[in-house]
Amino acid sequence: MIVADAFRGRRYVVLGLARSGMATVETLLASGAEVTAWDRRREPREALQDRATIADPLEIDLTGFDGVVVSPGVPLNSHPLQQKAASAGVPIVGDIELFALARQELPPHKVIGITGTNGKSTTTALVHHLLDHAGYAARMGGNIGLPILAQEPLPDGGVYVLELSSFQIDLTRSLACEAAALINITPDHLDRYPDFAAYAFAKGRLLAMQGAGQFAVFGCEDAPTSAVQQAEAARRAPDRAVCVDAWAWSAHQQSWPSLQGPHNLQNAAIAAALVQEMGMTQGQVLEGLASFGGLPHRMERVAETDGVFFINDSKATNPASTAPALAAYPPIDGKPRIHWICGGLPKEDNLHDCAPFFGNIACAYTIGEAGPMFTDILAPHIRVEPCELLPEAVTRAVANARDGDVVMLSPACASFDQFRDYEARGDAFRELVTEIGGGDGETRSAE
Repeated sequence: MIVADAFRGRRYVVLGLARSGMATVETLLASGAEVTAWDRRREPREALQDRATIADPLEIDLTGFDGVVVSPGVPLNSHPLQQKAASAGVPIVGDIELFALARQELPPHKVIGITGTNGKSTTTALVHHLLDHAGYAARMGGNIGLPILAQEPLPDGGVYVLELSSFQIDLTRSLACEAAALINITPDHLDRYPDFAAYAFAKGRLLAMQGAGQFAVFGCEDAPTSAVQQAEAARRAPDRAVCVDAWAWSAHQQSWPSLQGPHNLQNAAIAAALVQEMGMTQGQVLEGLASFGGLPHRMERVAETDGVFFINDSKATNPASTAPALAAYPPIDGKPRIHWICGGLPKEDNLHDCAPFFGNIACAYTIGEAGPMFTDILAPHIRVEPCELLPEAVTRAVANARDGDVVMLSPACASFDQFRDYEARGDAFRELVTEIGGGDGETRSAE
């Protein structure tokens, strides 16, 4: 774990004792800090009762504490802790801010920070893969993988690669990344922000924390991202805040089996810009792109049977993240080939982002709470088969799909109406494919 004298003798409250919260407690205790910890669940409280003070921060005096460290999942827009901490003059921060404060005590290193509404997990994993493949010492953390505080510090010259959600950025004040990326900004998490402008501002803060000489790359295809890029370019040295040139890499994309589709071309180009800032050559980048295996639940090719590909894109929890998946499989000889399983707990009341790609869909199979609404939206444009549950949708899609077709779970919705999370939904799809029709084919992972 990361240990730093910067925390010695200081007092912190840690609210939320899941993975990142427990990692935060362990780092602070090992660093000599005094910790008060709280979680609604009894088990993590009992695990810490001999080493930390167990108390609800809403029921104690916060005066004199150096910080309240909260999980990104705590909804500060509605949680009474925000007002109480402000009244006591105590900052509310997250584990990424603690990492930023510890940086000066770590061996010399660089940090790459990556944010955006969609594509940040793929881009983060890809950047880590490219660095690792080229022999760089690299760690991946933030909103992906192990909490960064729980990982061993890198040796001299290492690179930390952090995926950062807007919630994590909200809790961070001093992380100046040597290189950063803003992939896109589309409506999401609007239950946590007063409006879209506030959400976009939260994303942009990652770039605002950088110095004028540090590097940033942007996917400038949407107006909010382009606006942030223009503002950053105005305050930085030349070529330190650039729009990505995805088409410069397009001639090579056919060699990247796990990075198909226009969205993945952009992800790859952004990743390339970030690692080239670290010193990688184009040849090293191309080798790494060809060997990247992709992420589970993100356009994951789970099976191929009788010429039909089965794609698990369960992580697509809003229409904007589903749209690139639909774009990745255009018709062949004018024949639409996507059998699209969609629906769940809706975040929006429309499919506007997906509409440009309706022509790629052979049939849609609607499920979950959003099923009736999606059926009404889609029926005037494409063939639709309403299916309340995922097993029925997979069964019908398998029966209808032919050689060259794609059966794709890309829900454009959250999972909570029928599943614990998007991972459980994707795992269920994978199991159903095996049981119903995809189990005899070649299984592979792809993005």
